[in-house]
Amino acid sequence: MLSAPGTHLFFDLDGTISDPEQGITRCIQHALNSLNRHVPATHELRFAIGPPLRQTFAQLLNTTDEDEIGSAVALYRERFSTVGLFENTLYDRVPEVLTELVSSGYCLMLVTAKPKLYACRIIDHFGLRGHFTEIYGSELNGRFDDKGELIAHILQTESLTSEACIMVGDRVYDVEAAHRNGVRAIGALWGFGSRDELAESDVLCERPDSLPAVLPRIASRLPSTFRR
Repeated sequence: MLSAPGTHLFFDLDGTISDPEQGITRCIQHALNSLNRHVPATHELRFAIGPPLRQTFAQLLNTTDEDEIGSAVALYRERFSTVGLFENTLYDRVPEVLTELVSSGYCLMLVTAKPKLYACRIIDHFGLRGHFTEIYGSELNGRFDDKGELIAHILQTESLTSEACIMVGDRVYDVEAAHRNGVRAIGALWGFGSRDELAESDVLCERPDSLPAVLPRIASRLPSTFRR
């Protein structure tokens, strides 16, 4: 196992490992339709890939009513747990890149705001479980919806220093959560976050297969002005 800084890689799931757009947007539409609320078009729901689900429904329903939000979440999961989680595709070269990183001595963990229950099923569906030493996600009751809290929990649970870890994710939530914990962040430009959204990342990465070249640079504390 590598002992230098940056040896533990925290991988986001949605928009980083796989493209879940079809499943997530269809499940949101299902929930809104069931509640007889306005149903946005698929392209209008791309913003919802990444943030916590409760936050998304609070915005879409324009409410802070926990019961209403809870009903929407339950309807979403009604479809997601049986159909939606499989309406999902891996990004090109992801399995090969994960294999290369593990072979190089990196320790990989999945770190997602998605409930761990679903994250495990998705990773198993794609046959990627063996690449990750642990899978961390939120709980169905909303605990660890905040990825910053989740990362703090992981650092404590795994007895890791922030310097040992790098977050790889495609949304600003990943970058902000990492930086709140002193963890460096790689912005995955192949996902759903724009270059502007990910501007505060320590390094930007265009494609999954660029990761092996980017990691040694960020691990050696390359100045944050570097962009790949």
